[in-house]
Amino acid sequence: MPFTPFHFGPHACVSLPLQRHIDVPVFLASNIAIDIEPLLVMMYRLNYPLHGYCHTFLIGSLIGLFWGFILFPFRRLIGNAMSFLRLPYSSTLSKMLLSGILGVWLHILFDAPLYQDIRAFYPLTINPFLGLFSMKVIYGASALLFLPALMIYLSIVLSQKAKIKESS
Repeated sequence: MPFTPFHFGPHACVSLPLQRHIDVPVFLASNIAIDIEPLLVMMYRLNYPLHGYCHTFLIGSLIGLFWGFILFPFRRLIGNAMSFLRLPYSSTLSKMLLSGILGVWLHILFDAPLYQDIRAFYPLTINPFLGLFSMKVIYGASALLFLPALMIYLSIVLSQKAKIKESS
């Protein structure tokens, strides 16, 4: 999607309930990072597909791993930010690496039905997802998923608040 924020609703709906297994910040960061590719293509009018190698499971996985490694030394700082958001945070390198890969993969799965230039299974040139869902359905679902994402976030925050109150 040319507008990465549309991915936040679906990504939050996946990552927040699974935060014991998924590093939410890495999951979201890898989601944003993959759209640097189309941004650069548009900004610099490059003679390159809008959704090129970064939007493949192979190269995308490497990007996800990269973000997991890059953010690992900053996990305390990330933990402080998550604490500010009132979200529990505990991470390991393996959790961060897996989260980076899964974040990219979910992004690709949301984009692949929409864009002809995506070759998700590079080096194969097929896109078996193309046309599975219309742009209207994917954009609509992505926009609508902001509401459940917000409800999930609030339920986690309220649950944390209740736990703190119980332990006092």
